[in-house]
Amino acid sequence: MENTQLAQRVRAFRKLKGYTQQELAKVLGVSVAVLGSLERGTRKTDPKLLSHIAKTLGISYEELMSDNRE
Repeated sequence: MENTQLAQRVRAFRKLKGYTQQELAKVLGVSVAVLGSLERGTRKTDPKLLSHIAKTLGISYEELMSDNRE
């Protein structure tokens, strides 16, 4: 999946679940700068962090990574 699309999905799921960047970053144990750059697509994605994000947001890793352009 393209970085930009993944970034948009992370942001959309975060907002859908009612988290601010600050709240989610705190729960994940990362800085707001790290989460922000991930959501902008300017940071290389780390599968371990993405898995932690998915778990925290109550979605599956596959759901986060799925590309619905079909």
